[in-house]
Amino acid sequence: MTRVESNSSAGSAPTSAGRADSSGTLAGVNPQVEVVIVTGLSGAGRGTAARVLEDLGWYVADNLPPELFGRMVELGASAKPPIRRLALVMDVRSRFFTGDLSVVTEQLRPLGVRTRVLFLEASDDVLIRRFGFARRRHPLQSESKDGTLSAGIAAERVRLSAVKTAADLVIDTTELSIHQLHRKLEEAYGGGAPTALQLTVQSFGFKYGVPLDADMVLDVRFLPNPHWIPELREHTGQESVVSEYVLSRPGADDYLRTCHHLVELTTNGYRQEGKRYMTVAVGCTGGKHRSVAIAEALGELMSEVTGGPEESADVVRVVHRDLGRE
Repeated sequence: MTRVESNSSAGSAPTSAGRADSSGTLAGVNPQVEVVIVTGLSGAGRGTAARVLEDLGWYVADNLPPELFGRMVELGASAKPPIRRLALVMDVRSRFFTGDLSVVTEQLRPLGVRTRVLFLEASDDVLIRRFGFARRRHPLQSESKDGTLSAGIAAERVRLSAVKTAADLVIDTTELSIHQLHRKLEEAYGGGAPTALQLTVQSFGFKYGVPLDADMVLDVRFLPNPHWIPELREHTGQESVVSEYVLSRPGADDYLRTCHHLVELTTNGYRQEGKRYMTVAVGCTGGKHRSVAIAEALGELMSEVTGGPEESADVVRVVHRDLGRE
């Protein structure tokens, strides 16, 4: 894993894009830019696919009119840093999409980008069941003669038949769980490298409340509180004089090692299930001494676990929510 600072400055806004040069290739668009068009039947998992691609590092634009796809590529290429992996979700919700991809391909071909089409489908009975669970109307249901869900699904199949034929990858989600779909998409669009998991180790004070976004909460209030030692009171768990005291208390090392093992097991399970974010909250009374020292130590232990090349290594962030709040 790679450990980084908790905060980083955001990239600047996109500047004006370049225009096509004499060769027909857009000036400023890197030929390494990839575009995947995500489409398919309503209820087949487009939304899930979009979220997975976003976790895999793709910039996702949903329900954009096809006529603007080329402009979106231009804006992404001129952004700082440039967007090199762009996923464009298109479906029959857009009145601009008739099921003809020729408008899109004609726009993107001269831009020198690699374009692929992902088509998601499922059986009629599964789609009907999913719409029943979600209690939503099919986007073409009102356009069908009898206004039934089955008729809407049938109309959409007809409209998208040519898109399915032209697709580079067709995934039938009838028998797939969300995690199985995630793995298929990761194999196809993850670049062949393990995807980084972002682990946040956050210290906090129980008297200010438990972090609502914590996936795991560790309580270190069983350790002696440096607050009651006059020479340590004004120092924090980030300083060696406090951290050495906290980590040398009976049971502290065993607890730290046990938590390290538990977090490691959990992050491994998260990767297998396609989850890419985890927050471990470490709490003491005020979030100044014990929780800060243990969070720093746990972050160091997790950072020692290598995850492969630097660009695919897991990222560990250590943050202190309540430090200085007193």
